[in-house]
Formats: sequence, structure tokens, C-alpha cells
Amino acid sequence: MNTAIAHIALIVRDPSRTAELFAGVLGAQVIADCPDERGHPQTFAKYGGVWFVLRQGDGPSCRNGDHIAFEVDRAELKACAGKLGTYDVEHFMAREDTALYFTDYDNHVFELDAGGSLDEVLAGTLQA
Repeated sequence: MNTAIAHIALIVRDPSRTAELFAGVLGAQVIADCPDERGHPQTFAKYGGVWFVLRQGDGPSCRNGDHIAFEVDRAELKACAGKLGTYDVEHFMAREDTALYFTDYDNHVFELDAGGSLDEVLAGTLQA
């Protein structure tokens, strides 16, 4: 039985640089830089109990709506928004400033959501 996400693997041009972005903006822990079994660079980071495996390669060439979202409180949302200004990545607030979207250096999209969990959102929708 599935109980949790084991990890999220992302292909990025510079694993260390992406890990630094996660650490600087999200407060993620950068755990290790070590090559994979073929000698390709990869970095391991952890945020919100989720492991990220950042492997070197060509990331997605364009965005298609796929994204990874994390539930945060409003204080963390505002703090992260302020930190993003020091990085050369696209970011914007949405949904009446309850969501912050940003891209990494390789077109992966992330969302920080302070608008309530999907459980709460769906409960309100289903009751209406």
C-alpha cells in the first residue's frame, strides 16, 4: 500500500544550483552531492518531508501546466516571495495572493499554496 511519495526526481542542468535555490527560498535541506551509478552529477535535497533527486541533464524545454505544490501558511508564503526577488527566476502571486508560483532554472514550476488544503477546498465545493 502506498503511504507517501518516496521522492521527486527532476532533470536539471545544474543540480547544485537548483538545490541552492530550494535551500535559499524554501529552506530545503541540501543533503548530498554525489554522482549516480553512471557518474552523472546529482544532488539530494529535502523539503517538507519530501526528497528531491536533482539529476544533471536537459530539463523540460517548455512549461505545460505541470507543477509541484506545497501547502504553506501565509507567513511562509510572504517570506518565500520576498526571497525569490534575489534569484533570477520567474515568480508571481495568484488567487488573491494565496498562491505563489515560481520556476526553477529549467522550467519546472512550483507552487506554494496558503489558500487551504485540497481537502478543505473540495469539501467546500462538494457541499455547495
